[in-house]
Amino acid sequence: MRYFIVFLSFLLSTTTAHAEIKKQTIEYKDGDTVMEGYFVYDDAIEGKRPGVVVVHDWMGFGPYANGRAEQLAQLGYAALAVDIYGKGVRPKNQDEAGTQAGIYKDDRSLMRERARSGLQALLDQAVVDPEHVAAMGYCFGGTVALEMARAGMPLKGVVTFHGGLSTPMPADKGDIKAKVLTLHGADDPFVLSGEVADFQKEMNSAGADWQMVYYSGAVHSFTHLDAGNDNSKGAAYNEKADKRSWEAMKVFFDELFKK
Repeated sequence: MRYFIVFLSFLLSTTTAHAEIKKQTIEYKDGDTVMEGYFVYDDAIEGKRPGVVVVHDWMGFGPYANGRAEQLAQLGYAALAVDIYGKGVRPKNQDEAGTQAGIYKDDRSLMRERARSGLQALLDQAVVDPEHVAAMGYCFGGTVALEMARAGMPLKGVVTFHGGLSTPMPADKGDIKAKVLTLHGADDPFVLSGEVADFQKEMNSAGADWQMVYYSGAVHSFTHLDAGNDNSKGAAYNEKADKRSWEAMKVFFDELFKK
């Protein structure tokens, strides 16, 4: 019996060793601008698998979105955390982040172009099934994900976590091919009720397949631990909303990618 247990332990450890999350930083271009991406996938999965673009918040490409990409890889997806600002453009504080995010909020065509380049970088990866691709983002990144849907990019779906919902380039009837999941803090003071109403009207007018989930007691940035826990500041972490929104995303992706 003792020898069987030792052998079983060896077998399990050997099997586990073959299942490894591959992580690599890649470079790609949007025109002449060099962008940086973080690509992750589980090499224990054979063949192609669904791919997910992950768009960063207003602080730019970095650990938060990269960590979410790793979580997606653990679920069996190939994930690429993309770069909207460009390689080396990394805000050091909220003022710099606001300046950078403002460039793209004021120029949605540029925002969409940068996002499209990131999507293409994901599609270029050999392990990605090009027919089963989605995009998701946080705060600023959620806004970007919605613009990808409005632009009719070849996506099965998009998910926005506490993202801005307004746009100067609303979708027309039939523009949105992707299914849309909006995960929203019910008490978010930065996304006013009028913006929510306009977004819902736009989705209906465009004929989109959309869902919107509200999380009670949650304000902006409810998935970010470093946002603190003071709702009065308008942005704060909410553990319950964080976990529930991630589970909602998983169910949504299961629906999108079922065969």
